[in-house]
Amino acid sequence: MSIYKRGKNYWIRFTAPNGQRIRCSAGTGNKIQAQEYHDKLKAKAWEVNKLGNKPERSWQETTLRFIRESNHKASHSRDLIYLRWLDPYLRHKVLSEINRDLIDHLTECRLKEGVAHATVNRLLACLRSILRKAKNDWEWIDRIPKVRMLPEPTRRVRWIKPSEAKRLIQALPEHQAYAVRFALATGLRQGNIKTLEWSQVSLERSVCWIYADKAKAGKPIHIPLNSDAVEVLRALEGNHPEFVFTFRGNPIGQLTTKAWYKALKKTGIESFRWHDLRHTWASWHVQNGTPINVLQELGAWESTEMVRRYAHLGQTHLAEYSENSCQIE
Repeated sequence: MSIYKRGKNYWIRFTAPNGQRIRCSAGTGNKIQAQEYHDKLKAKAWEVNKLGNKPERSWQETTLRFIRESNHKASHSRDLIYLRWLDPYLRHKVLSEINRDLIDHLTECRLKEGVAHATVNRLLACLRSILRKAKNDWEWIDRIPKVRMLPEPTRRVRWIKPSEAKRLIQALPEHQAYAVRFALATGLRQGNIKTLEWSQVSLERSVCWIYADKAKAGKPIHIPLNSDAVEVLRALEGNHPEFVFTFRGNPIGQLTTKAWYKALKKTGIESFRWHDLRHTWASWHVQNGTPINVLQELGAWESTEMVRRYAHLGQTHLAEYSENSCQIE
């Protein structure tokens, strides 16, 4: 039989004109709808074989290839979270069925969960990236729908003063305190700190480096180590043969634990995330006179625009020129 029921849904099975065996779920328990989907698939298979049209590609086939080709990305684990959320909505779709209306529906569903616009936009960016690969790299489709991003409020840069940082470090367990000190000394992201290996460190030359496959921008990062960073590394030498930062003899799995939030509460530091340590590092640099172009290179930002959010913290060099407008006597 071309259509048969398996569990709650109907399934489709037939042989295409080119000999390919098609077997998939219709995604419905309604036999009439299943028959319509069956007829649509057979018509598409005929068009591919007789007219040379591109074969339909399923969302599941697309995501499997995307996962296989992107497992080296630093954002791979985050992409998998997005794909798991999308699966119930798209698992029975082919790429041609993913249109603007469907994407807008996905946006509404995500917003109903009470998440912020920024969270929705990260999901949409992942979906857009997959569709672009299907069009530009794999040539599976000729066009993709427009993915409309939601407006995001401009957030202020959250940073803390050295005195606050000192209190935070004192309130943390030793392994987290070392990690915080190193973050404030280098500006490295949490993921790079957790996975840092001794093979990436040269204490003799006071440098460490992040390989391209572990860097957010996909390019290797060279980090000069100041005296604070070197002091941390000296203290950790010999704790583990491979990883720099460890907890009870094992690589650190998570830094933002209950102890992290307990220390924040104890020190009265509010609305502060681990990533704000990087903002703090950059803010301190600007306040102490580091030029924006130098900070961009130190922090491995791809564009100057991403660094200019810190520029207002170091505008003291403009003060001498402010008197030039005084003309009233």
